[in-house]
Amino acid sequence: MKLDGIEGRVAFVTGGARGIGRAITETLRDQGARVAVGDLRAPELDGVLGLKLDVTSEASVDAAFLRIERELGPVELLVLNAGVYIVEPFEETSLASWQKTIDVNLTGAFLCVRRAVPNMRKAGFGRIVSIGSSAGKTGGKRHAAAYGASKAGIMVMTKSIASEYAEHGITANALAPALIDTDMIAGLPDMTGLIPVGRLGKPEEVAGVVAYLCCTQAAYITGEVVDVNGGFLID
Repeated sequence: MKLDGIEGRVAFVTGGARGIGRAITETLRDQGARVAVGDLRAPELDGVLGLKLDVTSEASVDAAFLRIERELGPVELLVLNAGVYIVEPFEETSLASWQKTIDVNLTGAFLCVRRAVPNMRKAGFGRIVSIGSSAGKTGGKRHAAAYGASKAGIMVMTKSIASEYAEHGITANALAPALIDTDMIAGLPDMTGLIPVGRLGKPEEVAGVVAYLCCTQAAYITGEVVDVNGGFLID
């Protein structure tokens, strides 16, 4: 189903080489957006502009935006998906490990939004969607303090952006997925018994919510954290 207001827009998805990010990239492309996708290794996907991107590097972020602006135009739809998931006991978490999680999951998002919003503000239009996690609400499973803290941070940052930029036609929302069938949870114990709908989520189901938040019908939604978890967390 085609959604209004996405076709022809310039979209940028970070961390889009696989999993949820790839599904978001393909969904926005299929909705008619002109999509750029960035990852540590430039993704090769049909019909999109693949970019090498390190979200922890201000220079890398700026270079990616400059190329998008040159080849596609200013970014109008920004999806902050780049992230790492490191599982380790709290007492064994090194400062370097903690910092890496915060740098990728939170500071990287900050750098991308800061680079995107001036053009959005000038145009009087923008859509920002951050991929958080239910762990940002609950602290997550054991041994994931850094991840939970980083996801709480990106979801609160998104709310702050929503408040500051609403008057400029920019909406900012976050998603809080849980137990989506991706490489990130491969190898973990089977937790489908904890999910009321009785199965893992699909990356395409997360991507569908992202696309909706970018469309015309969602223009009155901003500052929200949307759960996508099959009832795993009902709050």
